[in-house]
Amino acid sequence: MSKLFSQMEAVCHRFEELSIRLNQPETAADPPLFRRLMQEYHEAEPVVQAYQALTTAQDHLAQAKALLEGETLDPDFKEMVQQEISEKSHDVEELENSLKILLLPKDVNDGKSVIMEIRGGAGGEEAALFAHSLLRMYTMYVQSRGWELETLNLNETELGGVKEAIVAVNGAGAYNRLKYESGVHRVQRVPETETQGRIHTSTATVAVMPQAEEVDFELDPKDLRIDTFRSSGAGGQHINKTSSAIRVTHIPTGTVVECQNERSQFQNKDKALEILRSRLLAQKQKEQQDAINANRQGQVGTGDRSEKIRTYNFPQDRCTDHRIGLTVHNLDKIMDGNLDEIIDALATHEQAEKLQQLNAQTDK
Repeated sequence: MSKLFSQMEAVCHRFEELSIRLNQPETAADPPLFRRLMQEYHEAEPVVQAYQALTTAQDHLAQAKALLEGETLDPDFKEMVQQEISEKSHDVEELENSLKILLLPKDVNDGKSVIMEIRGGAGGEEAALFAHSLLRMYTMYVQSRGWELETLNLNETELGGVKEAIVAVNGAGAYNRLKYESGVHRVQRVPETETQGRIHTSTATVAVMPQAEEVDFELDPKDLRIDTFRSSGAGGQHINKTSSAIRVTHIPTGTVVECQNERSQFQNKDKALEILRSRLLAQKQKEQQDAINANRQGQVGTGDRSEKIRTYNFPQDRCTDHRIGLTVHNLDKIMDGNLDEIIDALATHEQAEKLQQLNAQTDK
């Protein structure tokens, strides 16, 4: 418990520092710095408030206990004090648990918007159609959360499937919710292209990356090769006659990004650089996390794209998330973007694991 109090005191000390810095003229004159410090301030504020509530509750508990150590008490009054001690002890325990949850390690990207990439996997045209179903599902989920979805690149098949869709989801906390969607999604259903009613199994991949700002990952122009080409797909004469599509290659890593959805070459370039920056940041963070995980045993649900994280079984009207063994029914509702039940369960599971680790550390 002493380690927990040390953490709380450190957060309170940092909170005081932030309060001072946010009121300094030089901080106000630097908008990126001000936003970063303000975000940190808001993240620390609940911890400080909970810590203050805990110390107040501990003081009240100590005062109640001190009454029992005094002169001989009237039996009725003694019973009342004992009842108060029981209640205050319960308050202290609850506040300590709340603080532990607040102090759990947080993903630094949780508050960010995301870049989401959806691709058809194994299964040919049915995989592309399933990728389209996933794109529709996430579009409806984004709308239900009040976020904004922007299509950055879309490569469709003749039957309306999706070979590749890259979208930006703009909204506070988008990554905090959508990060659990990274991985291989599997579908079991009778495809629209099936004439004999056989159930097929197909897959699509989903990658969710925090949107990287220039301050997060700076691109060196010398590392980039930028090519233009004519857009393909629907779009009429404009697409056929102008080279507005952009291909950006990051030479050191060989990462290639294409963008052709915008009519302007400059707009496509901006979108392509946004996608590239987010991919490279995600790759860098994954390498750092892999190094941390190298010494960790018994990993559960790393979110690696090679894992089949979820199965959508239409004949049985069920959706199973394999990472936590959760099965829910009413698949049509899920495909209409009602994902909160699944995402809440994944978030709760992750929180419980972190809390267990924290308890193990504080007990040492």
